[in-house]
Amino acid sequence: MELWYTERGIVPGLALSVEVSKVLHEEQTEFQHLAIVDTPLYGRMLWLDNIIMTNIKDEFVYHEMISHVALNTHPNPKKVLVIGGGDGGAIREIIKHPSVEKAVLVEIDRRVVETSKEYLPEIAGALDDPKVEVHYEDGIKYVKEHQNEFDIIIVDSTDPIGPAVGLFEGDFYKSCYQALKEDGIFVAQTESPYYNEELIPKVQKDIRSLYPITKLYLAFIPTYPGGCWSFTMGSKKYDPETADLNSRPVYPTRYYNHGIHKAAFILPNFVQELINK
Repeated sequence: MELWYTERGIVPGLALSVEVSKVLHEEQTEFQHLAIVDTPLYGRMLWLDNIIMTNIKDEFVYHEMISHVALNTHPNPKKVLVIGGGDGGAIREIIKHPSVEKAVLVEIDRRVVETSKEYLPEIAGALDDPKVEVHYEDGIKYVKEHQNEFDIIIVDSTDPIGPAVGLFEGDFYKSCYQALKEDGIFVAQTESPYYNEELIPKVQKDIRSLYPITKLYLAFIPTYPGGCWSFTMGSKKYDPETADLNSRPVYPTRYYNHGIHKAAFILPNFVQELINK
């Protein structure tokens, strides 16, 4: 018999089904339902609450774009915080930068980290690097307790449901602003411009109220609803569109490059209209 996993409900009226060759692990953690499966099309895949989080085939797009745009905008990032991102992909990209001395991961669900290390070593392997510090706690609480500490904060959250709802609120963004140094940069994944017409303008308004430089940029990820995914950056000092990319270090990537960095900020008209609401 064929086995298919179907993501439905996150976008009303839309479902995404993936053929599964083997269920490797499944459990109900303290916070969410977690499954790791093998698929013929995308390889090994992590699901949380029946929603695709990451997979071997296209994960590099998301993890490179949520990380390197900010890291190459800041001239000397030394201490970076990732909230969420228990699969370890963002951490893997962050520690490619030689200037980074410490990368801190704050993940509320310990089991996401543990199962990712076991089943997704291609993504999670860097979590054991000596530069990396992992905390299992609420990211909202963590940033409130660490003011003026980080050069970059990356919010690698799940969708705005369940335990991640608070990571899309204005009070949380304010705490992140306070946890950044005077020239710090904030970046968060902010969902699909096709299906999140209400969320994106709200996030833009909240971030603009805090940062003198607020930009939305795009990447294309096949397994996320609509394929077109947005990220929102708030910067206290540095403009990502005028960053001196030629002075930045060279490291291996599969999606990100300097041309992509510049082009990601060139938005279709409908997205421009969305962020200007």
